[in-house]
Amino acid sequence: MSTPALRLSALTKYYGAVIGVEDLSLDVDAGSVFGFLGSNGAGKTTTIRMLVDLLRPTSGSASILGFDCRRESIEVRRRVGYLPSETAIYPDITGAGYLKFFASLARTTVSGARLDALLRRFDVSDLDLRRRMRDYSHGMKRKLGLVQALMTEPPVLILDEPSSGLDPLMIEAFCETIEEVTRGGRTTVFLSSHVLSEVDRICDRIALVRKGRLVAVRGLGELRASAPRRITILFSRPVDGQAPSLPGADFVARDPQRWVVDARGPLGAFVSALAPLPVADISLEPFALEDSLLQLFGEDPRC
Repeated sequence: MSTPALRLSALTKYYGAVIGVEDLSLDVDAGSVFGFLGSNGAGKTTTIRMLVDLLRPTSGSASILGFDCRRESIEVRRRVGYLPSETAIYPDITGAGYLKFFASLARTTVSGARLDALLRRFDVSDLDLRRRMRDYSHGMKRKLGLVQALMTEPPVLILDEPSSGLDPLMIEAFCETIEEVTRGGRTTVFLSSHVLSEVDRICDRIALVRKGRLVAVRGLGELRASAPRRITILFSRPVDGQAPSLPGADFVARDPQRWVVDARGPLGAFVSALAPLPVADISLEPFALEDSLLQLFGEDPRC
């Protein structure tokens, strides 16, 4: 069994009497995209800052690629591309100067071709790079922060709200980039996000935290397979009499020419049961991650 790329063991951080994170244990598989989800104040940023040794835990430990995040933080940082929730800047430095500074700290030489490709991907022009960062919008700071985190092609990316402030085109560019860098298991990504469509698209697994405590860890495939699917069936004429048994389905609404049902599991038997009826159309609502997350919150008695 392979060693996880990230391992959190009973990680705890108290701010006096306030719980930042408590007894958080997680393993993140190498080459996966792991979503770290929760409401504001749930402990996501506290956890991420402990991973990159910007905060020290009250107790517990964390490691990245086998290196202890506290005792071997320099080795950790050499292998991590990090985007904080708020991009810290020197206001008088230019965008080009910002990237040059971070490139000088990297353990490997930044490829000019790689940097140019990222600047094009995130629509950062030469004029933008010549501007001072105090004049940047929030979205432009996020784009430059993403370029900074990605340009060294690190084996681990830790991204705190990476698409905050990005427009839809840039969110699409971000998702495409994550899909590219993780292809073939080359890169492990640990990210927090409130953009559930982004999480649904790129994440393999998610952890849900609330009030600093772990609520659940699930695979996205597992959530999709277990979630009920809302199906609407339209009939060409009124359907009278007793409805047939629909395997794995519960009626939500039932009118003479329209049924709405929630179905679980394989749909073959369900479709076969409809064969004798005058079905005109069937529509299936897509999987909604938000509904599954609300259900997971409801499963935790502390919520």
